[in-house]
Amino acid sequence: MHGMLINDIEKEEIIYLLKREMDEILYDLKNVHIEPIVKRAMEERYRTLFTLFKRVAAHQECLKYMFPRGNERRGL
Repeated sequence: MHGMLINDIEKEEIIYLLKREMDEILYDLKNVHIEPIVKRAMEERYRTLFTLFKRVAAHQECLKYMFPRGNERRGL
């Protein structure tokens, strides 16, 4: 386990970068031209980013970026 000290400005920058990257992945998952294996890798990356996001963002912000339960690709 690692620890990190950051100030509020740095925290907000991390949140912004994570949200931006997750938004991009969600947008790309809607593209029907991307192969399923690539989409699975993108979903794994999203889960990793979301785990980091949960550590720094408020609960209400996290709810906006949660994958739906069950078949995660449904509706994307």
